[in-house]
Amino acid sequence: MPPIAATLAPVAGEIAPTTGHLADIADLFDFTHSRPHRPEEPVGERRRYRTVWISDVHLGTRGCNADMLIDFLDHVDSDTMYLVGDIVDGWQLKKRFYWPAAHNDVIWRLMKRARRGTRMIYIPGNHDEMFRQFAGLDFGGIKIRRKAVHETADGRRLLVLHGDEFDAITLSHRWLAHVGDAAYTALMTLNRAVSAVRRKFGMPYWSLSKHAKAKVKNAVAFISRFEEIVAEAAGDRGVDGVVCGHIHTAEIRDIAGVAYYNDGDWVEGCNALVEHFDGTMEILNWGDEIARRETPTVTALAA
Repeated sequence: MPPIAATLAPVAGEIAPTTGHLADIADLFDFTHSRPHRPEEPVGERRRYRTVWISDVHLGTRGCNADMLIDFLDHVDSDTMYLVGDIVDGWQLKKRFYWPAAHNDVIWRLMKRARRGTRMIYIPGNHDEMFRQFAGLDFGGIKIRRKAVHETADGRRLLVLHGDEFDAITLSHRWLAHVGDAAYTALMTLNRAVSAVRRKFGMPYWSLSKHAKAKVKNAVAFISRFEEIVAEAAGDRGVDGVVCGHIHTAEIRDIAGVAYYNDGDWVEGCNALVEHFDGTMEILNWGDEIARRETPTVTALAA
């Protein structure tokens, strides 16, 4: 679609093609002839769900766990997939352009999923708000919407939105949101260092930033209050529940009779929310999934 291509074209021009490691975003607009740098992993049997929700991928940042998300996309299929905001981090891309091949491979897989017939709905968040102007349009089989209502297999209606609409800091004090974003980016830099050390010693994925957030009293109080406000707003709209992202905290809970679901993120927790074909909802923690998959190999080597 020309408007989106025009939006990204100046950014794509900043890529240094001589390195061989940064992907050319413009290639994605010729999807038929484009190829991923990392081919899709052949798996015996891909897991299938009725619906998958992911958000807060933050492509364009060093904190994005693109490799883990690629692994998820290579192992999981669904009839419908919701991209619930902050898929691309426009805030960070404006400060410093960063777009490795793995980030292109994530976009390639999402677009291929749409071409295979998966119903794809993209609801931009505050970090990728530049795409909100295209709400109502379809791009490469991906529907761009401000919000959506999803009907589960067991007949429940769920409001789907990113969630920044209910974040007073983002709405009223944008400068403070950017200060917080800078502090969060610094914490994620330390998080990557810890992860690298753990990988070196063969330890499973663990998020320092997620652990720190869970231990900070004010952060816990903010998360709880955010969840309550979002659930209350969903109840006022007459739906049975709500699915959102934004706060990087995966959760399933009942709040005053309203089902609250948060699909987490792919920076800290590496989570996805999935709906089974009977309407049952579940949070997948993909770091744990990979660890379980690799456990038989480790056990066999030890024996």
